[in-house]
Amino acid sequence: MVPSFHNADRPTHRRVMAIGLLFCAAFVIISFSLRTPPESDRVLVKADKLVRTAGQAQKAN
Repeated sequence: MVPSFHNADRPTHRRVMAIGLLFCAAFVIISFSLRTPPESDRVLVKADKLVRTAGQAQKAN
């Protein structure tokens, strides 16, 4: 017995894939828009400092 999705025609398969992709994209967009903003930006400042000083020699004490 062959699963039924192997018997589907190509346009139906593409349509189902497109609808699934749209639902996935909508879920990601909605979840990012409903996120709470960070309470403080201390982590962002630290990350920015690390990025700006990357590749530079460490200062000796």
